[in-house]
Amino acid sequence: MINKPNTNKIRLRKHLRVRKKIKGTPERPRLNVFRSLNHIYAQIIDDANGNTLVAASTLDESLKGKVKFGGNKEAAIEVGKLIASKAKAKGIDKVVFDRGGYLYHGRVKELAEAAREAGLEF
Repeated sequence: MINKPNTNKIRLRKHLRVRKKIKGTPERPRLNVFRSLNHIYAQIIDDANGNTLVAASTLDESLKGKVKFGGNKEAAIEVGKLIASKAKAKGIDKVVFDRGGYLYHGRVKELAEAAREAGLEF
């Protein structure tokens, strides 16, 4: 039997490699994305202070009626809009995008583009 590499270990290695270069500051916090099979999560993080400023996911109460299944592109678009609106309410306009080791494709791309359209600047 051939050993299959654990894809999450590979993703975490990529994520740590990217995190060496990407840092969130109070002026320009980091927009982090995590996706699982059933949900997608986004956080805006200030790495200098170690605080999560804003968080949104498909598990939020405000998305319960809009999203039937949390693991598709439509759900990612709604989370992107929600994270951007919450960030605007806190006075955050500019962020650094951290794709979390995932390819910029599919759900991650849809979340990022929805957040851009809703007013966040990457």
